[in-house]
Amino acid sequence: MIQSSQPRKERKFRFNAPLHDRQKFMHAHVSDELAKKLGIKSRSISVRKGDTVKVQSGKHRGKSGKVSQVSLKTGRIFIEGINRKDAKGKEFPLPIYSSNVYLTDLDLTDKLRSAKMEKLKGTRPVTKQQVAKQQTPSQQAPAQQAAKQQVEKKVA
Repeated sequence: MIQSSQPRKERKFRFNAPLHDRQKFMHAHVSDELAKKLGIKSRSISVRKGDTVKVQSGKHRGKSGKVSQVSLKTGRIFIEGINRKDAKGKEFPLPIYSSNVYLTDLDLTDKLRSAKMEKLKGTRPVTKQQVAKQQTPSQQAPAQQAAKQQVEKKVA
């Protein structure tokens, strides 16, 4: 993903992104109960059709339902039971951004997704400091080794 300080470049990237990149934009936060139930420590997971979500902002705040459709083209999801009427009285589903909902239940009928959830159990994002601690001296860069040796010589 592009990291620009200019908002216009960020917008351009999002609007012109291919569908495999847009899938990464379709994440929603995981409720605390669901995270405990599944044993995952990941903050957000991608939203799929069949997941149960609860709206956390907007006019329909507090309502929950199953995701009936995910539109990567517009970056929105459609939830069963959240509809809108037009002037003629016809009802149609209301699109909602995935950032305005949180997941309360996952559809784990897909074997690949359930395997991914098993993989996420007990994992946390790794920081640079944790990686540096785990590396052996042979894996560290030669410049870092030389700097450590100089510091050790000064101390001794």
